[in-house]
Amino acid sequence: MPRLAVIGGGILGLAHAYLAAKRGWKVVLFERGIRASGASVRNFGQIWPIGQPAEMREIALRSRALWIQMLDDTHLPYRPTGSLHVAYRDDEIAVLEEFARGHDCTLLSPGETAERSQAIETHGLLGALWSETELTVDPRRIVGALPEVLRSLGVDVQFGCPVIGIDVPRIETARGVFEADAAIVCSGDDFETLYPDIFAASGLTRCKLQMMRTVPQPNGWELGPALAAGLTLRFYKAFRACKTLGALRERIAREQPEYDRWAIHTLVSQTADGAITLGDSHEYGPTPSVFDRPEIDRLILDDLERYLRIPTWELAERWHGVYAWHPEKPFIDCEPAQGVRIITGVGGSGMTLSFGLAERTLA
Repeated sequence: MPRLAVIGGGILGLAHAYLAAKRGWKVVLFERGIRASGASVRNFGQIWPIGQPAEMREIALRSRALWIQMLDDTHLPYRPTGSLHVAYRDDEIAVLEEFARGHDCTLLSPGETAERSQAIETHGLLGALWSETELTVDPRRIVGALPEVLRSLGVDVQFGCPVIGIDVPRIETARGVFEADAAIVCSGDDFETLYPDIFAASGLTRCKLQMMRTVPQPNGWELGPALAAGLTLRFYKAFRACKTLGALRERIAREQPEYDRWAIHTLVSQTADGAITLGDSHEYGPTPSVFDRPEIDRLILDDLERYLRIPTWELAERWHGVYAWHPEKPFIDCEPAQGVRIITGVGGSGMTLSFGLAERTLA
């Protein structure tokens, strides 16, 4: 029976540990914190294949299938709602029309869009792109529950246990030495503890994002599909193949330069308890500020208020997250030593790609 050490208790590490345990491997999972508290619990919880470029879409769709299998097996909640990208400007609908011609999506009329979601402002609406592949989980609930699921599968879960050195089969930790035949490092934006020279040469940097969440919406109100709008079309790589995207980018740069300055686009999802998650911005650099900017939250809300109609905008929480990001590669996969793999740098696609990448690594 192979012995596998997984370093990192975020969604990438959890996915690797889960799939390895399901294969019957002997797995130990190490997380330096007493619980996962990084980017994996500070996001929308969206499994979002529509945003992936062609070379990553197969992994994203396979990841989605593995997500659903895991969630059904563990009886953890999720919302298989699909997604809508709504358009109010001519350049936005032009991008959606072009994208729909080459993808398994449907371009909806304003009336058809309104039938899909009660949350969309219909005044000035030109249409929307409907995709059925997206689903939403509550990242805090799922990432918080998975360690116990792993224990039920026989995984030795070692939280509050930093790994400080790896020389397979020796895994040196703050609690002593463990042994494993192989190690997978999913350490998020921790570039300093293990293999700092590898990370320094990798081209990775950090990205900080600001987000918000409302109180649970009253009377069981349902958002329906996860929502995105025009700003998002310039953000996800899947849309970069559209020749019509250039005009949209130029118009936003001219009319809304502050949205480019903070790389803001807006997404909307709903958690199991009915709260609405809102965001987000992107600040890139090795040491992003620990202080949040109220003006960024205001820009996010201003854009959302153009197209989102919800019963209450009362905010329960504001926060920021930081993740590892590479400006050119969709993720980093390298072997710094025999028997050791580093899998990181998935940027904002950790939830989407996690299980697909884990299956790929274990194969």
